[in-house]
Amino acid sequence: MNILSVPNNGFSALSGFHILQVLSDRLGDRTKSSVIFISFSAGVVGAIAAAHWWQIYGGEIKAFIAIDGWGVPLWGSFPIHRMSHDYETHWSSRILGSGENNFYADPPVDHLSMWRSPKTIQGRWVDSSNEVSPPKSRLTAAEFLQMLLNRYQ
Repeated sequence: MNILSVPNNGFSALSGFHILQVLSDRLGDRTKSSVIFISFSAGVVGAIAAAHWWQIYGGEIKAFIAIDGWGVPLWGSFPIHRMSHDYETHWSSRILGSGENNFYADPPVDHLSMWRSPKTIQGRWVDSSNEVSPPKSRLTAAEFLQMLLNRYQ
């Protein structure tokens, strides 16, 4: 698996155009490549726009993972997953779109911990289509993220 990181220069994380340009530059002639988007916080704004444009231009979105993208509407014809730092964020974000398999920290943690320390964050895996947890409902944020990456590779 190749990992591309989009540099964040000020407000560039909010710009779907900037993210799309970085992907196009780095992938060159492989612009029809399949990608998994993982975005955090305000960066979810630009990433969801870039994901839609990537798909319009012929690329495949295997999955879109939003880590603490509270308040950002998420919709698309690709799998979407939310990871939230507490139950309230998880619950209130659902009305703006979420996938079927999501994660929230339990006990709650501060916002930046989701990015800095996913291995230490305990939480719950939930199926937001019916709010029933799959069999292994307790896991770390890192385990949840690894499960998603394994599924879409």
